[in-house]
Amino acid sequence: MLIRTVLAVAVVATAGCGDAAPNWRVLFDGTSLKDWKGYKTDTIPAGWKIENGTLAKDGHVGDLVTKDEFGDFELELDWRIGAAGNSGIFYRGTEEYDRIYWSAPEYQLLDDVRGEDNKTRLTCAGAAYALYPSPAGHLKPAGEWNRTRIVARGPHVEHWLNGTKLVDYELWSPDWEAKVAASKFAKYPRFGRATRGHIAMQGDHAGTLAFRNIRIRELPASSAAR
Repeated sequence: MLIRTVLAVAVVATAGCGDAAPNWRVLFDGTSLKDWKGYKTDTIPAGWKIENGTLAKDGHVGDLVTKDEFGDFELELDWRIGAAGNSGIFYRGTEEYDRIYWSAPEYQLLDDVRGEDNKTRLTCAGAAYALYPSPAGHLKPAGEWNRTRIVARGPHVEHWLNGTKLVDYELWSPDWEAKVAASKFAKYPRFGRATRGHIAMQGDHAGTLAFRNIRIRELPASSAAR
């Protein structure tokens, strides 16, 4: 019986090891900004602060960027935005331009009721900003916590909000290329081209914003990656 038990444990421990996703890595634990910096600078932009275990800002501040870069990943976090607030989460961003949104796709954060960007679903909460719209009905009101998940694996990207997949799209596909060409990003030749880059929190809009429970795990490389 003992031998059978040991063998069973060994099988469970080794099954799937070759394709299992790595463990989650905490990017913000409520006490430290050691994994973050400013865009094109090693210092934290003024205005970002740790407040009651959250990563928070109030008003216009510089973008906050991860020190490390990520390629294929799954990112999860909670966010709370103030009335009429507007922000975003950038991914696979590079530091080759003056602004990170010139290179990085964006998961939009917005108060959909009062935010100025609420005129089209292309720029409402959860959208792939200006490219792929998010459906209404899944966002909690301003001042309440929302849960976001972003999955990027090769060209495939998913935006989730409060347990619902809002958007999925394929980078570099004919459809994506056409949407970029028809958007404000057409003038940035490297927009969305990086297969690896920084995660960043947008700070250059007015209003209050807070994050908590930020974690990421790198995924096995996609065979479809460029």
